[in-house]
Formats: sequence, structure tokens, C-alpha cells
Amino acid sequence: SLAPRAAFYPYPDAGGVSGDSPWVTSLSGAWKFFYAASPLHTPAGFMREDFDAAQWDDLQVPSCWQMHGYGKPHYTNVKYPFPVDPPHVPDENPTGCYIRRFDLPTGLEGMNLRLRFDGVDSCYDVWLNGRHLGGGMGSRLPLEFDVSNVIRKSDNVLAVQVSQWSAGSYLEDQDMWWLSGIFRQVSLIAMPRLRVEDVYVTTTFDQSYRDATVRVTAKVVNDLPSQADATVRFSLVDEGGLAICQGQQSALCAGGADTGIEVTMAAASPRHWTAETPDLYTLIVTLVDSKGAVVQVVPVQVGFRQVEIKGCVLLVNGKPIKLRGVNRHEHHPDLGRTVPIESALKDILLMKQHNINAVRTSHYPDDPSWYDLCDRYGLYVIDECDLETHGFCISDGAWTGNPMRDPSWKDACVNRMERMVMRDRNHASIIMWSLGNESHFGVNHVHMSQCARRLDPTRPIHYEADAMLETADVFSKMYPSVDKVRLVGEGKDGYVHEWGAVLPSEKYRNYPMLLCEYAHAMGNGPGGLKEYQELFYKYPRLCGAFVWEWLDHGIAQRTPDGREFFAYGGDFGETIHDGNFVMDGLLFPDRKPSPGLLEYKKTIEPVQTSAVNAAAGELEIVNRYDFLGLSHLQAIWRLEAQGEELARGECDLPQVAPHESAAFKLPLPKINASGQEVLLNISYVLRNDCSWAKAGHEVAWAQFVVSPYGMPRRKAVSRAAKATVEDGRSQLTVNGDGFAVVFDKHTGLISRWRKGGADVLLRGPKMNLWRAPTDNDRAGTGTGEQKIWRDFGLHRLMHRLADLQVTQSDGQVVVASQCVVAPPSLMIKMPVTYTYAISESGCVKLKVCGGFVGKWPATLPRLGVQIQVSAARRLCSWYGLGPGEAYTDSRCAQKIGLWSADIDGLFTNYCYPQENGNRHQVRWFLLADASGSGLRVDADDTFDFSAHWYDTLDLDAAAHPTDLKKRDYITLNIDMAQNGLGTASCGPGVLEQYQLKPKDFQFGMLLSAE
Repeated sequence: SLAPRAAFYPYPDAGGVSGDSPWVTSLSGAWKFFYAASPLHTPAGFMREDFDAAQWDDLQVPSCWQMHGYGKPHYTNVKYPFPVDPPHVPDENPTGCYIRRFDLPTGLEGMNLRLRFDGVDSCYDVWLNGRHLGGGMGSRLPLEFDVSNVIRKSDNVLAVQVSQWSAGSYLEDQDMWWLSGIFRQVSLIAMPRLRVEDVYVTTTFDQSYRDATVRVTAKVVNDLPSQADATVRFSLVDEGGLAICQGQQSALCAGGADTGIEVTMAAASPRHWTAETPDLYTLIVTLVDSKGAVVQVVPVQVGFRQVEIKGCVLLVNGKPIKLRGVNRHEHHPDLGRTVPIESALKDILLMKQHNINAVRTSHYPDDPSWYDLCDRYGLYVIDECDLETHGFCISDGAWTGNPMRDPSWKDACVNRMERMVMRDRNHASIIMWSLGNESHFGVNHVHMSQCARRLDPTRPIHYEADAMLETADVFSKMYPSVDKVRLVGEGKDGYVHEWGAVLPSEKYRNYPMLLCEYAHAMGNGPGGLKEYQELFYKYPRLCGAFVWEWLDHGIAQRTPDGREFFAYGGDFGETIHDGNFVMDGLLFPDRKPSPGLLEYKKTIEPVQTSAVNAAAGELEIVNRYDFLGLSHLQAIWRLEAQGEELARGECDLPQVAPHESAAFKLPLPKINASGQEVLLNISYVLRNDCSWAKAGHEVAWAQFVVSPYGMPRRKAVSRAAKATVEDGRSQLTVNGDGFAVVFDKHTGLISRWRKGGADVLLRGPKMNLWRAPTDNDRAGTGTGEQKIWRDFGLHRLMHRLADLQVTQSDGQVVVASQCVVAPPSLMIKMPVTYTYAISESGCVKLKVCGGFVGKWPATLPRLGVQIQVSAARRLCSWYGLGPGEAYTDSRCAQKIGLWSADIDGLFTNYCYPQENGNRHQVRWFLLADASGSGLRVDADDTFDFSAHWYDTLDLDAAAHPTDLKKRDYITLNIDMAQNGLGTASCGPGVLEQYQLKPKDFQFGMLLSAE
């Protein structure tokens, strides 16, 4: 294979550099394909040019063969799915044989021609016209093969053999699906015999970060037998084609040799590239011969961007930055790791629209087109080497046999680093090189870092597992607690690394701290984002963090009856797998935002507002941008009461420099809201269209209470008829004007409530502590907090009626049920008293009080009551936080308001069913039918509620949404409180202030039949 080089395409002249090059031919499309269970079973001689593959299948290239029915996807997080016996792999090694016939495009005869493979998993050999060109490993890295002396004008036969497992697989144990094949582009690239083979560009600012120096190194190769005069011209042009600096260098190139050419140019006051201002220039590199004729043109996108670390602070262009990032695997639910450019662009746009400014390419270099998008739209990138050996920690915990400690693996490791850096080093978006992921630490990491610094000394090195900072320039951590992050921010002594190493403060306090993974976005969550973000802004050395991760890696499948679901580990018959741990993204597999992404957008929003005097419109605004002012935004404000707009307006924002604050006054009118809660909502929107969103897109928002909420008094209507009691053998019925509330005398609970001939509720309220465990409750290992809760039997509480008393006075009936709620097998109990005051109009004032006797678990899932409601009451409206789900430690993205949804709209369809759809800090809600009649609940204080077609145990038992079957009633949960979500699926649990602990309780609500 050829030496690695920068990812660029050559052109014959400068006229068409903005379009497709006639010198580049895509070999994508239908290839002939044969699948074998082992390399021993491949067709003999298939690589011969006369081999007849007419009966083979057609398979699209690029693609992953498992996604097209050959073999099966296999998911593991840590474990290797084959015996750990490096460098050997088993004979059961699925192998794909590919054949592609093509003609050489006209006009390319006699040129230097190379085949480029941008990504093949995991090991492959290549033949052209029967001649073996070579082979390669490093699945997410490119290789080029010189075919100049092998190719012919027509009927070329390209044959490729790809093995799923190889020695390289030991270096590719990333947390993802094992998928195989030619999954990235294959191209035929033509260059002149005298050509520019490689280009490397750096930009450096002066001390004032005003003017810049551009250094360009070009590698000129002469394949001609005789020496040749060559001149390389360099012109850096803006988007209008105007050159801001130029240079040239001549050289005498010996035949069959390469020559290095370097030029330095001065650029006066160029526009800076940042994630907020992704201004790009185009470097036009033109090679001319001794007669002045243009031989070749190479365009390279250039951003003026300089990365430094000064005083333990990460700087871009001399300014401190905060990374508001995500980790991103390449994944598509139908195509696996073959991600179409349209999906990659959608990722970019969604990131920008949700205030994300950084991405870590976990845990390998992405498709080359990804970096072009990051340059163009503005994202900071940590470019990570295709290296992870996580499975070596399994056998003894000591990483015995880890290739990173073995000198015999040095060349393989360094080669991967070299190919990444050489391919990507011209991209302005890349601000750090990463040595890989979860490979412990060894001497080969040292060699890799030395390689990166030699090839590109302009960027810091990242590697999280470098505990003693032998190679890394940033102190990187995964999933530290808020307290640990605060400790580092304060510069305190004695940070204890997970491996037991105590990091000396004089060592690590000189480095910026980066959380390369935090806030594991698995299922319902993550919770507790706000507390981390507050620390990042408070302490300069905390340069930001990357949520794990961007996208659920679900694979689209269908049940026998045609219903779609997203499969995860174990769904394809794998015996060794890690279940749904692969479903841990801020996007669902179809790239729809999850509630977690909305929460993240809010916590990292670049404009923050606090109230000085909300009623007078006096505010303070903080600019959290690193480079932009606020002139590109406009403020839209609204005064609302119970969903009704009272007044609105628009205004410009004050001039606020990055990281600064200013007073801000809105011209609010005086409002008479007749005792209603009045809210001030402010939305900060884009003033004009930009590359990633239209004008009017909301970047940030704030909400303030101008006048507080007053619980409306719902008076009973005086009627001639009084409520009466009918005392039967097994039930107690309270009758009134058009209603009947029936109590089960064996349980003391309501068994039915009817009004006007229709059911208001079918059963309940009944005390409930259980929620279908979230992925964070399960803690990723199948145990976690939910195991403790199950051990205490919270999912199967039993009720016993201790006493039932009925009294009547002033036209109402009061039913007091004293119950004992307890799990089986244990000597613990929860005495609970339900007191129902039923008015003559049919309203039920419920008061629930109780406590905990015995040793209960330290936390509870939830504390509230559960009710079964008629299926006809499927329309919901409420006043409280919305419109989406919210929990005590994940509520920032929701606003107080009047909201509505049907029961389906209250459900969040997580790929692994679990607790979902909770509405938080609610004042009242109504479940109604199409006519508007139904059950309304007002509480003494704010409360939580959720309503689903499934009961809690249905959600608990289901492995996929397709396992759920709608009940013929609605399960309504009304909670005084729920435990927080946390991020314990891979990280810290629920913060102390969001934990629900067992203690004496009392809450009340008014239930009305509307």
C-alpha cells in the first residue's frame, strides 16, 4: 500500500475545484458477493480475472454484509466474541469475497492511478486483474494501492477478500456492533506522473491574534524517469475567490523520487475559524511544469485556528472555550456503520440546533466527509484513533496480554495513529488527537503520542487512561461524580484515579480537565446535567464534557406480523452480548430527539437569564458564547396566564461580550390577571437564516413567575339532595345527584366511580411505590438500585384493610380507610390512611398520610397512588411543566404552561420499555373524553402524573415496545414525588438532593368529575 496522505482529491485545473473531479471515479454500486463461514471455504481462484461470478449475489458497496442477511450483527461492550489468544483468531471466521468489473474512464491512461479504500472491516486482500496488490487492517482508516501498471482500458476485474476477524480485531474492541465488509467508499483516483502527493497546512497567529502565518508543506512526486522542473503555486482565497495571500516554490524533481516543498505566507487580519464562526478559506495548490502549463490543482479548506493550553486553560485563538459535546459512533438503523452523507448532515444540523459545539469521534476516525461537515458548520472535534483493547481487562482485571504493553504491537499501533493524523491534519475542526479508548496504558501509547507530535505538533494529545499524564495534555476523565469534578476545579489535593493511583496535585492541577464521557444517555435520562454545567462555567480549568452518546444503535427489525422495533444485543441469537447497553444515545435510532437531548440543549444554552425584578421586566443576561456577541439573536417575550397570552413583544438584545453579563429591561405592560399565575416567557431566536437553522429558531429561553399561582377554589354546588350511604355486604356506595362512588369493603379502596351513567374511574387510588425500572435504575449491569427495590418487594406490595370508618356531616360523606401496605416475606410495613371527603356534588377530596415501619431501602422509586381510568378518557390537558416528560433531576427543558396531549402523546417510546412520560410540578390535570367530560385532579401542592395504556408491571416485563399490549383501561399515576433519574447505567447515581427517601408523608388532592 501507498504511504498515508491527507484526504483530498486532485483536479486538472482550478476551474472545477468546487465540484466533482474528473480524476476521481467512484466504484460504489452493486458488486458480486460470496459469503463463506470461513476463509477455508471461499471459492478457489475467485481472484483470477477469468473467474465466473455470474451466479454470485449482488451486494451494494459500501455496506455491512450483516445488514443484508449475511451472518448476523453481534453486539458486545467489553468482551471479545472470540477466544482471547492474540494475534490468533478462530477458524470460524466469516469471510466475504467481492468482485467488481469496471472500465478505465477515458483520458486517464498513462496517469498515476490508485485504488482507495476508505474503510474495510476488519482485514482484507486486494487483487486487480489477477495480481495481488496487498492487504490491510485498521478498519476505520484508509489505504491506497498503486494500480498504474496493472490497470487496463477496459474490463478490469477487482477482487477483494474480507475477513471478519483478524489480528487487528484485538485493537478494535469498541462498544458497538461487530459489523463487517467494505463499508466506506472505494474510489479510483488519477494523478499526473509529476504530481502533488500530499499537502499539510498550519496557521499560527501573532501575539495579538490578529495577523497570521500560513505554512504549507507539499510533497511533490515525480514518477517520470527523468528529472523535471516544477513550480508549486499557493493561493489562499476567500469565498468570493479573492486571494488574501500567495506564494510559490520551485524545485528540481529527480526521476522516480519525491521532493518536499515548503512556503510561508502572511495573512493580514484573516477571519478566525471557531465552532461559532466557522469561516473557511480555500488553499489552491497548483503544480506547473517548466513550460508554465498547469499539471495538477489541489484544493484544501483552511480555517485560521490555533489551539493552546495556557495556565491549565484550553484556548482557541487565544480565548478560553467550553466544550459542550457528544460522543458519536457512526450508525444507521438500516445500514449499520455505512452512514449516508444525508444522515451525517442531519447529525450535524441537530447538534448545532441543540447548542452542541463539539464531538468526539468515538472510538475511531469517522468517514472523511464528516470532518468536511464539521469544518463547514462549526464543531470542535476530538479525532480518536481506531484503537480499543477493552476486552483484555476481563480475564484477571490486570490487563494481562494487553497489546499496548507489548513491543511487538508497536508498529500496528503507531501505524493507526499515523494514518489518522496524516489523513485529517488539515481540518480546522480537529482540536485534539486522541490515542484511542479504554486500552489501559502502555509503552505503545507513548510511541503513538510521539508519532502524532512529530506529524502535527499543533494540537494537544488526549487519552483518558493516561492516569499519570505521561503523554496526554489534558486531564481526561469518564463519569466522575459532581463532587470529584468540583474537587479538580478547586485544585484540591489527592484526586484518586479509578485504578487506585493518587494523582499528585502538583502534577494534574497544571492541566485542563475534560470529561470525555459523562451523563450516560441510556433510556430515560440522563439526570443531573445542570449541576455539572454549573461547575464547568465556574472553574476555568474545566474545559467541558462529552455526553455518552449521540445515537441509540438500534437495528431496525420487524415482528412476524410486520411491526417495527429496534433490536439490540441478544436479539440476533448472540450468546455473548451486552443487551441493550448499545441503546444509550440522545437520539432514538431513527434520529428523533429524545427528552434527554432537549434537556441537554437547555442546560448548555449559550444565553442565560436571571430575574432582578421579573414583574418590572428587569433581568440580567449572561453571554455564554466563547466568541459571539448577541446581535445575531432577537428576544421575543410573552406574558401568559393559564395558557392565555396577555401581551407580547420583540426587542433587541444589549451588547454583551462573550463570557460577560449585562442588565436587560423588557418593556412590560401592567397586567391585571385576576389572581391568576402570570408567567414571563422569553425566547432567544435567530434573527436571520444561518447554515444550520432558519430565522426564528430558538437558541435559548427563560421563564419567570410574575405573580404566583393560587390554587383555584372548587366549591361544591349546593343541591337539595344530600350524599347518602348505601352499606352492602361487600361494598359501600356513596350516592348523590347523578353519581355513585363504590368502595370495596375488603380493601377500603374505591372500586368504581360513575357519574352521568359513565365511569369516572374504575379502581383506586391505591398506594404505589413501584416504577418500571429505567436503564439507570438497572445500572447497566442488570442489578443497580432496582435490584434493591425488588429485593424489598416494592414491585408487589400487598394491602390489608385495618379499619374502615364512615361519617356524614354537612351534606358530605367521609370515608376513612386505615390500611397496612407491605411487601411479602419481610417484617416491614407502611401504615396508610386514605380519607375521602365526598361532597353532594360528587367531588372527592382525598388525603393520604402514612409512614414507614422497619428497615426500608435507602431510596424509593416513587411515592403516590395509582388509578385505573376508563379508556374513553384519552385526552389530557394539564397546567404545569411541559410539553414533554420531566423528572426532578431532568426538568430544565420544560416550561410551566397549559398543555394538552392524548394518551399516546404522553408516552415516550424508549426502545427498552421503562418508566416514562412523567409530567412534573403539575398544578392540575384533566383526563377527558371527546366531549370534554372526565376526571380532573387538583392537588394541595404541585405533583407528578403519568397516564399510559399499560400498567407498571407491563412496562417492567417488556423487552421491546412490541411486547406491550394495550389494556382496556388507562393506568394513571399521581405521585407526591419520584426518585431522580441519575446516570448510573454508566456513571454516578442520583444526586442526594434528588433522592426519594422513605419518611412520613402526607399529600392531598381534589378529584372531580367534570
